[in-house]
Amino acid sequence: MGRVLFDDVRDRLSRWTPHAEAREAYEATVVLLDDGPAVLAKANPGAHVTASALVVSHDLSEVLLCLHGKARKWMQLGGHIEPGDATLLAAALREVAEESGLAGVQADPVPIDVDRHRARCGGGEAWHHDVRFAFRAAPGATPRVSDESLDLAWVPAGDLPEPLAAATARLVPLAVGRFSG
Repeated sequence: MGRVLFDDVRDRLSRWTPHAEAREAYEATVVLLDDGPAVLAKANPGAHVTASALVVSHDLSEVLLCLHGKARKWMQLGGHIEPGDATLLAAALREVAEESGLAGVQADPVPIDVDRHRARCGGGEAWHHDVRFAFRAAPGATPRVSDESLDLAWVPAGDLPEPLAAATARLVPLAVGRFSG
């Protein structure tokens, strides 16, 4: 992974003040970044940074969730950073486009959350230090299910489906709040 992308990740996180529920994951991610640009790659053994986004509907009443193919839980869209990603936000935008087919989303460039969790990837398990963003869909946006998901659905922001991935519920008020008012 390139130095420009790495510097973007460090800068973006240094300008963000984590909320209480994200503080421990944020601090662990900052420590992980001390190991250099290699921690952005999926191939980094043990831990790497990922990017995701919770997409809210244009009227802020619904959120877009995928039923993840491997985890078999409902969650926001996202995944691994790839070498062609210019920034962390670009990685999250690419993941949203790949996993939902949505384009033209309004992206808030400031993270809303950082979560640290174990995930299966690359033939084993690794810590994912997931930096999460809020995106707003265009009016009438119609997503399509990708090969990575079992399902994809707009769900009411106040009535999330089960089983729900850990820390996904806390993203809803954070994402909606970014586009309210």
